[in-house]
Amino acid sequence: MEFRFTEEQQMIRETAAGFFADCSTSAAVREAMATELGYDLSLWRQICEDLYLHAITLPESLGGMGLGYVELIAVMEQMGRHLVCAPYFSTVCQAVPALQLAATGEQASPWLERILGGATATLGWIGHEAPGCDAVTATFQTTAQGYRLSGDYQLVVDGHSAEILVLAARAPGSAGRDGISLFVVDAEGIQRHWTPTLDQTRHLGRIQLNQLELPADACLGEAGQAGVVLEQVLQLATVALAAEQVGAAQQVQDLAVQYTKEREQFGRPIAGFQAIKHKAADMMLRTEVARSACYYAACIADEAWQGSALAAELPEAAAIAKSYCSDACFRNAGEALQMHGGVGFTWEYDVHLYFKRAKASELMLGTASEHLETLAGLLLDNDQSAHSTQTKGAAA
Repeated sequence: MEFRFTEEQQMIRETAAGFFADCSTSAAVREAMATELGYDLSLWRQICEDLYLHAITLPESLGGMGLGYVELIAVMEQMGRHLVCAPYFSTVCQAVPALQLAATGEQASPWLERILGGATATLGWIGHEAPGCDAVTATFQTTAQGYRLSGDYQLVVDGHSAEILVLAARAPGSAGRDGISLFVVDAEGIQRHWTPTLDQTRHLGRIQLNQLELPADACLGEAGQAGVVLEQVLQLATVALAAEQVGAAQQVQDLAVQYTKEREQFGRPIAGFQAIKHKAADMMLRTEVARSACYYAACIADEAWQGSALAAELPEAAAIAKSYCSDACFRNAGEALQMHGGVGFTWEYDVHLYFKRAKASELMLGTASEHLETLAGLLLDNDQSAHSTQTKGAAA
């Protein structure tokens, strides 16, 4: 496993950084987040047509770039750094993996081709607050023509505006990962609403289905067998979100340091005070450790995307990355507010936007505490398996 960017990956990272620095300025972010859509259509077209960043993980056979998750994470880190308002996370990090991993044969090709052409998409699964597959409450029934879906999807990223919906539903009476199917539908005509939240830079929506009739080919893969795929998709999305948090943590650190160099007190810049230096050092340490955890998880995600043996380590790597990156991003944002003093809370400065994004992303796809519980469960399972093996060996 290589822990350094290749020249190609570094080029993608630098290209994304330069583009977003120019196009996702403070003024552009504030203008986009004030709209119900939540992003600028012209910016999304540039991302798709000029940079082709939406095609990073799409297969070359369809015209995509055929790259992996290390390249995707490099882009997501820069998006987090510049608070890019675009349906990238929902489309590329949620819907595309669901379509590629759950579909069989050429089932997903027409939908992926639409996404390649600039269509937006998202993944809906949350019916109530619960981790992973337990959050799925929508149900499906088999009919003579196909399937019938009913349910309420909450907190769907860009759910009010996406053109393609990938929706998780379960067979009546099922629980956990059992009985879950993934369905892909055209969003036109489906009842959807924008849900305003704390983080104005990422819009969420609510999707309501009442006896929605779907053809048989709307079900991705085999009906009732998508629970494991959904969990993997969520883990891949978790790694992508962690990369975004690393970018945000880096940016608030830079904003805070720059401000302390300009703000003077007692006749000199406050950056010279030891207490400020300690805060800045702690912020840098958190950011660098978070970046290391994220890049490692990106390598594991890349292996999982390619179906290698290391795919089994994805749940652990994703949990490590998200737990630490959530903490680093939120704590750095809080420290940046403190280092800005009273003006940090004002609308004129961007720190409050990062603070809101940090809190919202901390809660998305599992909090740090929930991921630490996941890690504890994985460690306990491994210990019990090792103990069982030793016991059997001793008995033999």
